[in-house]
Amino acid sequence: MSQLSFLCIATFFKGHDFMRTCKELGNTVYLLTDQKLANEAWPREAIDEFFFLPSPSNAPKDLEQMILGLSHMMRSRKIDRVVALDDFDVEKGALIRETFRIDGMGQTTSRYFRDKLAMRMRAASVGIRVPAFSSLFHDETVTAFLQTTEAPWLIKPRSEASATGIRKVHSLDEAWSAIHLLGDNRHHYLIEEFKPGKVYHVDALSVDGKAVFTRVSQYLATPMEVAHGGGVFRTVTLPLDTPETDALHQINDQVLSAFGMRFSASHSEFIRGDHDGELYFLETASRVGGAHIAEMVEAASGVNLWSEWAKLEVAMACKEHYVPPVDTGGYAGLIVSLARQQWPDMSVFTEPEINWRIKREYHVGLIVQSNDRERILSLLDNYMHRIYQEFHASAPVPDKPTN
Repeated sequence: MSQLSFLCIATFFKGHDFMRTCKELGNTVYLLTDQKLANEAWPREAIDEFFFLPSPSNAPKDLEQMILGLSHMMRSRKIDRVVALDDFDVEKGALIRETFRIDGMGQTTSRYFRDKLAMRMRAASVGIRVPAFSSLFHDETVTAFLQTTEAPWLIKPRSEASATGIRKVHSLDEAWSAIHLLGDNRHHYLIEEFKPGKVYHVDALSVDGKAVFTRVSQYLATPMEVAHGGGVFRTVTLPLDTPETDALHQINDQVLSAFGMRFSASHSEFIRGDHDGELYFLETASRVGGAHIAEMVEAASGVNLWSEWAKLEVAMACKEHYVPPVDTGGYAGLIVSLARQQWPDMSVFTEPEINWRIKREYHVGLIVQSNDRERILSLLDNYMHRIYQEFHASAPVPDKPTN
């Protein structure tokens, strides 16, 4: 295997195992990150050189400065592959590839993995169910949408991550009031019908447009419920061989194929509507799932998605066959909450199924692993009640992501 040079982009503090594995495979690893993160505990032994952005913004002038800086850097350093490790870096990665003609996902395809309006339009165009939605460009179209669909509705930013910036509205007047408040940013949002249901996430690795490793999980409390209701975030892996799991595999494969995914890690979300029992596509991303979902998937399957993503990227760059990992077939569940205490004492949780504990100020969180899924569900339920009593705190929904 020949040595390649990877430019990793991470304007959030993440992706350590990707960079370590990439380096272990004999490659040169460059990291492009935000200046504010310069002193974080990056895996420096795996990074050959750092490059810093003065601002994590995707504004045109900032992107222009980034390209100019990289043009100087590349006079003395070759870049073979560009990998965006976070949602907010996908546009940067696509722009760099397009500008310097580096193989990989370009700007048109990257839109399907960042822009929620592009996602919905593309999915609907190939017959994948999506909640009823509308852009906010044209007044009459928006009014017609509100008059022909049922409240409540969600007004969503097209390019934020998780539940950041989402607002629920319950009447035509409230919807228009919220839209007007967006001002000149209105075109960066969409509106869609809100229907309750079970929400799932599908975490996958894809090669040649087909998922070669997939793990399906169900949110017991969704990111939006937690962000807007101050709850406790919980998710649990589904059994490997049920009709529900098979249906989610199938719709996820349809999405990745329709969106032009060639090879990458991905994190996609779907809802089974209570009103009709059908699966609907919500959103996808061309990266490893955040909020410690990757750690939960590893606890259940034995597969480190960050490391495998690096192996996949290297194999594709070298035009070699990628051998997907073997799933050990276990179950795991994740629970995370804001805490009143700066460093909560989690030693009170003593069950042998505990696989991981969060290490973050003002947070309490655990992953439990077992071959008995009912045991996982029981522990998550027990921990939820204990966390509410002893630790839980809530905070307002952030205007900006804090991932």
